[in-house]
Amino acid sequence: MDMGRESRWDKDAMTVEIVFALVTAAVLAAVVFGAVLALTWALGVSGSADKGVSVAGALLGAAAGLWRLVRVLRRFDEQRRRGN
Repeated sequence: MDMGRESRWDKDAMTVEIVFALVTAAVLAAVVFGAVLALTWALGVSGSADKGVSVAGALLGAAAGLWRLVRVLRRFDEQRRRGN
């Protein structure tokens, strides 16, 4: 009986960790993109340079979000394998 409960707890913990990783990755990506966008507004960049910086900000935000997602899930997997 305990094995089923532990298994369910493990599944629930994995679900919570995946949702946490996705949410924090999305927030980090939005913050990075917002910072780049605010910088372009503060410096008064316009025209094609504005579009290029926006694309670069989106790419940086996506990269930061992906980094966060992988980092959180790897850390969880390492802790799970150690039994913590």
